[in-house]
Amino acid sequence: MLKRSKNAAFLGMFRLYTTVTATAVQPNPGAALPKKQRPLISCKRTQFHLYVPAPADSDFGTIPLATSGWKHYKSKDDYMIFNATLSKADIQSEMIDIEDFLSSNNICFNEKLMENLRNDLNIKAFTNIQTKAIPKVYDSHHVLIAAETGCGKTLAYMLPILQQIIERKQAQAEKINRKFNTPLAVIITPGRELAVQISRVAEKLCQHTDLQIKTILGGNTKRLMVNPEFADVDVLVATVGALSKLVTTGIYRMEEVRHVVLDEADTLLDDSFSDKLGYFLRRFPFYKNHTQDEHNVGTQLILASATMPTNTEEMLQKVIDVQTLHEVSSQNLHKLMPHVEQRFMRISKQSRPSNLLNLVKKDVAKKQPVIVFSNKSATSDFVDIFLNNNGVRSVNLNGDMLMKIRIGRFEQFQDGKYDVLSTTDIGSRGLDTTSARHVINFDFPLHVSDYIHRCGRIGRVGNLTPSVVTNFISSRREVEVVQRIEHAARTGGLLPNVNANIKNIINKRILKDMQAAGIEVPEEEAF
Repeated sequence: MLKRSKNAAFLGMFRLYTTVTATAVQPNPGAALPKKQRPLISCKRTQFHLYVPAPADSDFGTIPLATSGWKHYKSKDDYMIFNATLSKADIQSEMIDIEDFLSSNNICFNEKLMENLRNDLNIKAFTNIQTKAIPKVYDSHHVLIAAETGCGKTLAYMLPILQQIIERKQAQAEKINRKFNTPLAVIITPGRELAVQISRVAEKLCQHTDLQIKTILGGNTKRLMVNPEFADVDVLVATVGALSKLVTTGIYRMEEVRHVVLDEADTLLDDSFSDKLGYFLRRFPFYKNHTQDEHNVGTQLILASATMPTNTEEMLQKVIDVQTLHEVSSQNLHKLMPHVEQRFMRISKQSRPSNLLNLVKKDVAKKQPVIVFSNKSATSDFVDIFLNNNGVRSVNLNGDMLMKIRIGRFEQFQDGKYDVLSTTDIGSRGLDTTSARHVINFDFPLHVSDYIHRCGRIGRVGNLTPSVVTNFISSRREVEVVQRIEHAARTGGLLPNVNANIKNIINKRILKDMQAAGIEVPEEEAF
């Protein structure tokens, strides 16, 4: 049990720090500070408060960091907070009214699509990235949509693709009908939950139209191969493994596909998927101009993600001319989310469960859903059991679960049947958790790209309620990652080493260790 003095210190860590006086040492000591100005970064040790960002070109190690001593055991109970700098009004001011945007860009969408967009999805304005991407996709270019999490990338490609399919079907109305299981568009995802989510968005947009949406998930592929289902399909949403098998066996035909989307493209282009995905993509004529006559048409490629691996161009060169790829990116790409408060707490591993329970119970009392991330499935299992044993309704979701157990769990959390979602990084990619207000990193991620995606589960489009990310920092490796993140926050620069090709990173580290140990590495294995 902690002593009373330590309990008081821990409770102090979770208070709002808006009343701290401006007595901090600044990167520019001569700069005058307004009285009662809220720091950009608040720290337990007030000399590390930040009011004015350091020069953007400051090298790592050249400016003081609050976390510089966090590897020492005496640093426990220290904390640091990145305060939100964007308000609700700031976010709304960046949105553009749908009618104004469409008229100014000479774009005309189907009336039913627009009606469903406003009434069923409750969207009245487009985000900045949507206004940039929609015209590019609508004009049939190959497009890379690279933007921060939660800014509406799905709609940015979904709306113009559905419109093009409607126009194509109307133009070919008198022609022979397509064969069953021959889609016009394919949307590929790395995970089942994301595939279900995208399908739901598409189905809402397509209500009262003749567009047919089909979803294929991994885990029941053998059943579909033995007892296949045949139907009219316009848009096929599928996980990469299941789709590859069903196309190879001829159950689904790809000759009419004119739009291929890689959603969460960073994960799909990771070495874990790239060989299988690259082989699959080579069946499409991406090299042809998508707007040519009907007998010589090509396929449009769209990639969407919040982070991209460093080998993106190398991978894409195998299937398209990368010079034809139009990149649409946001100014906040690979930066810390400015509208979400982020807390970093230096605590011991043994005290994490008690701190977690304290935070979660406060959120449950306010009826605010929470997402808790762990680095391993075993830890995610522990968190789920621990919370349920302490009276908190928690549901567990990780990649080691059988599909029949895992399916529907995320939807149950979204529908409010559970207060907490305990998950691994399988729950960090693309999932639209608009109801959640708080993300807790029980384990701090060891890769910056994972941190970006985890933070992106809150503060999403349509959710303007203040949101918080709380990070438990308990090991030396975690401290090293946090120090790099803090440096980026103090300079306002890009987050470092945002390489989403995690498997490639791990392989390189293993090879480096092998070489350091004097173990001979085969030439074809060396990177």
